[in-house]
Amino acid sequence: MLLQREREELAAAGRRLAASGLVIGTSGNLSVRVDELVAVTPTGGVISELTADMMTVIDLDGQVVDGELAPTSEVPMHLAVYRSTGTGAVTHTHALASTAVACTLDEIPVVHYAMLSLGGTVRVAPYATYGTDELAAHVVAALDGRQAALLRNHGSIALGSTVEKAVANLELTEWVAELYARCLALGTPHLLDKKAQEAVITQALAGDYGTTRKL
Repeated sequence: MLLQREREELAAAGRRLAASGLVIGTSGNLSVRVDELVAVTPTGGVISELTADMMTVIDLDGQVVDGELAPTSEVPMHLAVYRSTGTGAVTHTHALASTAVACTLDEIPVVHYAMLSLGGTVRVAPYATYGTDELAAHVVAALDGRQAALLRNHGSIALGSTVEKAVANLELTEWVAELYARCLALGTPHLLDKKAQEAVITQALAGDYGTTRKL
């Protein structure tokens, strides 16, 4: 089976996202790129129940190379992201908090330093019909310099060098959306200014923040 390991990674990612409540039923799609090929989830597939052999492999023109099921309807968006970013994996779901924010606001400003690992402010891409080149273009623009974005009245998307990293970024995006929604419910959130953001980056670089190391 072509790209067997990557297809297994997508299946595991689907189960993880479903277990954490970030995907329900068929609402989402995942992919991973290896050179000129991309393994993607099938259209209409229940994400939590997908197996490696249910994944489809396409080329960068969207042509099916291996697999028995039609690929996700969001192939244009996935391929556009790969062409513009060179990322290794893409995750997209209709997670509740992210979607609620995407239905209401234009962005999530930097309300917590963890957002800096996503590139800072999380932008909301303008609405366009799913599966279209128009939506793909909006998403690419919203992702410029970022590892995640929201899609107006639709959901969220996150990138990563690996499937695991893309999933982690999607989980962080959902947490940030939930956090910001709660902040707004309490009052006016205090945001991190540029100076504070730069200090966090400097501190993280100096101490290998987020990396397990021996004493």
